[in-house]
Amino acid sequence: MYKGKSVVLTICARGGSKGVPGKNINPLLGKPIIGYTIEQAKALDWIDRIVVSTNDEKIKKVAEDFGLEVPFLRPAELAADTAGKLPAIIHAVEAAQKYWSENYDIVLDLDPTNLLRNLEDIEEVVKILTEESGVKSVFSVCEAYKNPYFNMVEEDKNGYIQLSKKPPVPILRRQDAPKVYEMNASIYAIWKKDLLAEKTFFTNRTKVHVMPRERSIDIDSQVDFDFIQFLMKKDKG
Repeated sequence: MYKGKSVVLTICARGGSKGVPGKNINPLLGKPIIGYTIEQAKALDWIDRIVVSTNDEKIKKVAEDFGLEVPFLRPAELAADTAGKLPAIIHAVEAAQKYWSENYDIVLDLDPTNLLRNLEDIEEVVKILTEESGVKSVFSVCEAYKNPYFNMVEEDKNGYIQLSKKPPVPILRRQDAPKVYEMNASIYAIWKKDLLAEKTFFTNRTKVHVMPRERSIDIDSQVDFDFIQFLMKKDKG
């Protein structure tokens, strides 16, 4: 329970990654990648239920080796390359409530390939959700490396290049552009009733928790894997 509210934590780990084959269970410094997120989730003593959503028996086995019960698999249609993450989260929450005869107030999702967040980041996301009036959902971001008001461009209908977002007056320095953020795919939190009603994390009352770029790296390619491994080795030694 988090301040009287029941929390279910989902970890969505689909088998069949194209960028880094088997990435969710690839060993990283001697531990399967998903193991880091499971251990982090278990360190949060206010979590009522941890649910791993996967279509893969090998991922299921690794999660069980880390002490979790994984009583159901994700349906094949929710694990295809074209399937989004949100339907998998909804399926995991509804299946967990049915299997364990439980009811949750808050849904918290941690991505298993974003390993550098810390417990304080997770706590802050849930704190914003529960303590700021009217907030429906919160997710983590970092400041964008490129800015659509300054150095991001796109083609117009005639094929000519324009700034993606035209400022009211010319901006000569990136520091003077409006601050924009990129989703770092690390932490999502939402009231369950709003998740089921709106089926999106982008509600009309969504806020963000800003993380530094060095804690916002997601493993989406072999280069990402190598870089995170380098950072973790550096941190250890």
